[in-house]
Amino acid sequence: MSPGRAVRALRDGVITLALLGGMGWAVLELDKRNATVLTGPFVAIDGDSLRQGERRLRLVGIDAPEARQMCRRGGQDWACGRAATQALRGFVRQTGAGGMVCTTTGLDKYQRWLVRCQANGFDVNGEMVRQGWAVDYGGYGREEGEARRLKVGLWTGQFDTPQEWRRAQRGDVVLEPGGASWLDRFRGVWARVSD
Repeated sequence: MSPGRAVRALRDGVITLALLGGMGWAVLELDKRNATVLTGPFVAIDGDSLRQGERRLRLVGIDAPEARQMCRRGGQDWACGRAATQALRGFVRQTGAGGMVCTTTGLDKYQRWLVRCQANGFDVNGEMVRQGWAVDYGGYGREEGEARRLKVGLWTGQFDTPQEWRRAQRGDVVLEPGGASWLDRFRGVWARVSD
């Protein structure tokens, strides 16, 4: 290839990357402008889902136990899903009818609005993880690490991640004896090694 052709090919590649980057930035900006801000009242359905009238909302970046999910603590079963639901209901109750503000980030495959919620100056999604009532599902790893270290909420006992529990309920996954999946055991070992 001649030096002139190489320069033109490089120039064309840089221009293409710049155009693609610009289009990506424009899409993100338009998406931000299309975000909808919702104010209460909200009703907590479970530890990571709200309802506002007919709208179904899913707290993005977290995964809480399902309402029927059981965990183990002190050798006994306990209703961790119900406890997570009560924790989110507590946030809703504390903030009153208009105190919680949720911003949409899109729709999930079940046509629920994905939301990040704020209440009294704190991130509700992150606080659910920090207090141990949900696990990180994208963006709340530091809060999960703190909950693990302090052994709060779910971390006071043994539990299947909500995702593994749902798979087991569908029959997609067989949990190891004692209720912990291989993935949960790996996460526990990794947490000890990385601390």
